[in-house]
Amino acid sequence: MEKLSTQVAIIGSGPAGLLLGQLLYKAGIDHLIIEQRSADYVAARIRAGILEQVSVDLLRKAGVAENLEKYGLPHDGIEILTHQKKHRINLNKLTGGKQVTVYGQTEVTKDLMQARESQQLQTFYEADNVRIHDFDTQPYVTFDNKRQSFRIDCQFIAGCDGFHGVCRASVPQEKIKTFEKVYPFGWLGVLADVPPVSEELIYVQSERGFALCSMRSNTRSRYYIQVPITDSVENWSDEAFWAELKNRLDEDSRNKLVTGASIEKSIAPLRSFITEPMRFGKLFLAGDAAHIVPPTGAKGLNLAASDIGFLAEAFIEYFNRHSEHGIDNYSQKCLARVWKAERFSWWMTHLLHRFDTESEFDHRMKQAELSYILESFAGQSSLAENYVGLPFEADVKLAALNA
Repeated sequence: MEKLSTQVAIIGSGPAGLLLGQLLYKAGIDHLIIEQRSADYVAARIRAGILEQVSVDLLRKAGVAENLEKYGLPHDGIEILTHQKKHRINLNKLTGGKQVTVYGQTEVTKDLMQARESQQLQTFYEADNVRIHDFDTQPYVTFDNKRQSFRIDCQFIAGCDGFHGVCRASVPQEKIKTFEKVYPFGWLGVLADVPPVSEELIYVQSERGFALCSMRSNTRSRYYIQVPITDSVENWSDEAFWAELKNRLDEDSRNKLVTGASIEKSIAPLRSFITEPMRFGKLFLAGDAAHIVPPTGAKGLNLAASDIGFLAEAFIEYFNRHSEHGIDNYSQKCLARVWKAERFSWWMTHLLHRFDTESEFDHRMKQAELSYILESFAGQSSLAENYVGLPFEADVKLAALNA
């Protein structure tokens, strides 16, 4: 067995692990990344594409925003379609100048991977039998890679290995509390090289179910429709998908919609999930390892980025400023933000989807709530404030007040 040592062992090379690695590199902190999948697999994963300002700022801080600045699409608003009528939410005006940026998670991952490769930073891809040990005392990680066994001694472990990863699963059940809601539907998504139907995202509430018109660029679009969780991709030809999407759109959008062959097609289940706490001794959970949000509020990647912002600063404080304040308060700071983002994603999911279990009274109440939001400055402001991302500073102050 080959023995290595580092300051921080990062488990998982999704955008959370890669971003943490890049921020630690910029701060001069020794680390390495261990990933179960191949580099090609990681680079090809199709995920979200809406970045809050907090996420954009962190990518700039990490020095990997060149392509984002060049190809990202800043958006000042979104549209909500209900009863065949579109209503624009002016994010920029309602939030004092804030916006979101459309830039695919796949591109974020590629940018981070390319930066890491150019800096010749150590990453173990296709690592088998990854195990974390003694994270309450003297942590180390073991794994197999290319027919060789490794042991990595470290001071901290960052668990960025997703919902099904080894890090959260390694915590004794009596030390961890989880909260979960599984929704009875999924999103059937299609990626296609066709121009977007609109310059801004369209969120659709219809009697046939939810739909979302999104994009990855000016020539590549991402569309979703709500389907039963028991549905299968094999049940949906491209023609059937486009026909159903048109049935949920207004006449103007139907006429503008350009269809084409799908590049990728999949069904994503929806769930809300939170782990408390997010720190266990010298093990820190971040991103999907600690929480999952429905994609309705565009918070998944952004919550992971904010976790990494807190975690990177905590490690920088510890190694470069000899302070344990950041690591001691990491979980509390993150969860103050996580619960609010979870609430918004849950609310958006409830508001815009059709539930088979809801009564006609429930449905009418939901319609009334959406009408209020769309007709009220206060209602639109609340939606916009949450959509662009709550301020980082407010979460820190709230966590301090509750300490």
